Amino acid sequence: MLQSLRIRNLALLDEVALDFEAGFTAVTGETGAGKSILLGGLGLLAGERADKSIIRQGAAACEVEAGLFFERPNKMDEVLARLDLPPCEDGLLILKRSLARDKAPKITVNGSLATLAALQALGEHWIDFHGPSEPRRLLRENCQLELLDLFGGAGGALAAYREKYSAWRAAIAERERIAGETRLSAEQLDFLRNQLARLDALDLTGEAIEALERDFQRMSSAQELIALSSTLSAGLVGEEGVQARVAALLREARQLEQLDAASKPLADRLSSAAVELNDLGAEFSALGQQLQFDPEQAGGLEAKMNTWLEVRRKHGGDLPAVVAARDELRRRLEAQGDLEGTLTKLEKQIADAQRVARKDAAALRALREKAAKELGRIAAKGIAQLGFRKADFSVRVVPLPELGPAGDCGCEFLFSPNVGETPLPLNRVASSGELARVMLALKTVLADLDEIPLLVFDEVDANVGGEIGVVVGENMAAIARHHQVLCVTHLPQVAAQAACHLVVTKDQSKDRAVVKIEAIQASRKARVTELARMLGDSRAKSALLHAEELLGR
Repeated sequence: MLQSLRIRNLALLDEVALDFEAGFTAVTGETGAGKSILLGGLGLLAGERADKSIIRQGAAACEVEAGLFFERPNKMDEVLARLDLPPCEDGLLILKRSLARDKAPKITVNGSLATLAALQALGEHWIDFHGPSEPRRLLRENCQLELLDLFGGAGGALAAYREKYSAWRAAIAERERIAGETRLSAEQLDFLRNQLARLDALDLTGEAIEALERDFQRMSSAQELIALSSTLSAGLVGEEGVQARVAALLREARQLEQLDAASKPLADRLSSAAVELNDLGAEFSALGQQLQFDPEQAGGLEAKMNTWLEVRRKHGGDLPAVVAARDELRRRLEAQGDLEGTLTKLEKQIADAQRVARKDAAALRALREKAAKELGRIAAKGIAQLGFRKADFSVRVVPLPELGPAGDCGCEFLFSPNVGETPLPLNRVASSGELARVMLALKTVLADLDEIPLLVFDEVDANVGGEIGVVVGENMAAIARHHQVLCVTHLPQVAAQAACHLVVTKDQSKDRAVVKIEAIQASRKARVTELARMLGDSRAKSALLHAEELLGR
């Protein structure tokens, strides 16, 4: 829930700091007083785009900051983690956004710099705006279907269907792509076969390519390696090598042994060294011989290496890219070899995928048909309470001729405001006032299912009044049992039922207009006066008495 909000230098507002409670908060004030500034501040924190014209004249920057508390912050923390932002501390989310005239805008989330896109992503999880245009959304079929699916808990079934639908459409796209490919000429086929043969001549595995590069490196340095091996071998076992000198020393060591038996271990050690030197010389000689590449072998190795370097450069620079290119060449040749057979296989895949998608669509439709009856029944009761005592409301599931992204059906909200009239789609019968009341009834029904903690209603109670206003207020209060509700209203019957009450005023007594926002729920007198103003005259005794009566309820 929204705990605190601070706004500074936004439009005509100098500065305000507000604390909020759970439940229903009403926002009232004269037309043009600046109630939209409060909603504008919340919109900025929800990620709405803004330009510098909203900065209060004479101010260098405007700032908006809010503290939001979540009893169970797990879901919000998951969103923050995906955005690489710090988690909520003790369930508290701190949002701050500033817009300066001569500096770049700045956004922080829990003290860490964030982007506008991140703010928008977070906004989807903590606030939902319902403005004066909201009832008009009911005229759109996709909105009606979304509300029905929300009520029926069809989100999982819809996601499962869309997965099958996407697989079906992907198979169709593949068929169209292959069918659209022109048959290649003999020259083109020969070219592709030659390209594939060159790739197939290479062993395109990590181990084989590593061995190829290693052997080529050794061959490139063969002359130098052979020369070094020969030098080492000659230095060890050649006529003038170390081994010949050690042999002479060993003969003298044996003579010493004959004179002094105690020196035998030393003579033996020198003998072992002579053997080791001889072995080293032989191994260096063998290494030099191994590095002798015959011309045919060297030519083949060089050709393979050149091919590998060429295809690597041509197809992406690494082994996976070359393997993918080889597989694509093979696929194209196979498709050309049996184009009709490939299309036949794809037709079968399409038919199978469509059958699976239709099965899921049928299950989704059955879920919607069941939910449509229940939603129509419950919403009709709510609409009756809003003044349409003889109205008829129902939800009809409409089959579609083809599968679509939302299934094999849509839905229509049917409404008749008067007894004896056949219910018709909303866009054919409902006035703006009737649409507003239908939307309020549906919002009340769906409030339990909406997980967004803060719902903001901006004059959605327009075009209703009198006793119906009382019911609208009751509906707002009912929604507030499960959500924090912020409602901008001109109806005293609605405002009287709010637990918290904010009054927006515009002071134009001085050189420039200044907007003020004040919480008045702690003062009964202030609240009665405001309700009396909304009734027509804050000084009239009748209005004050009526305001007292509304508040007493």
